[in-house]
Amino acid sequence: MSHYKINELFETLQGEGSFTGQPSIFLRLQGCPVGCSWCDTKHTWEINLDSEVTSDVVLNKKAETDEWVDLTPQDMLRIFQSKGFKAKHIVITGGEPCMVDLKPICELFEQHGFSCQIETSGTFEILVSDDCWVTVSPKVNMRGGYDILSSAMQRANEIKHPVATEQHVDDLKALLKEHNIKSTPIYLQPISQKERATKLAIDTCIENNWRLSVQVHKYIGIE
Repeated sequence: MSHYKINELFETLQGEGSFTGQPSIFLRLQGCPVGCSWCDTKHTWEINLDSEVTSDVVLNKKAETDEWVDLTPQDMLRIFQSKGFKAKHIVITGGEPCMVDLKPICELFEQHGFSCQIETSGTFEILVSDDCWVTVSPKVNMRGGYDILSSAMQRANEIKHPVATEQHVDDLKALLKEHNIKSTPIYLQPISQKERATKLAIDTCIENNWRLSVQVHKYIGIE
């Protein structure tokens, strides 16, 4: 039976990419070695065995912590039911969720009528169900030193790239050329909603016929 280290589990609206506005259950996994400087979930980076807690602690968090709970997919389904969640779309994020095999969890959720989406940096092999929607947010030249995998870029249903400078745009264009990506939807996401980054993203989207993702959840003040 598969087990997963869950840092957060909550129901909200997806605020990014193709599913913006979609009621969703978020599963945030613990652990990520990529090391993005602008990461807004740095509390998920380290897996500290002393930080394992009960599901009640995780479900009732009032602040971001590195505490996590070990759950099976069956455990999660029971929590969905007990909490009365209505959403039928599940977003598996992190951390870096592709550090582990996600196929068992995706397949079980799909058998129970849910759709699945993962959000990954593209630096680990993507092991998911055939129907899982894969969002690759490629992290280029990060502190962890991981390369973007060609298999991840090819599997992506959408590519969502954080931008703040022209160099970020150039990195993305080089990555798309290297992996021969031509028809996958491309989203640019301004880092930290800063005015300069937002203008750069808007102008670049118009110039390249790409799409804008503005982290709606942060603008309207939800998780």
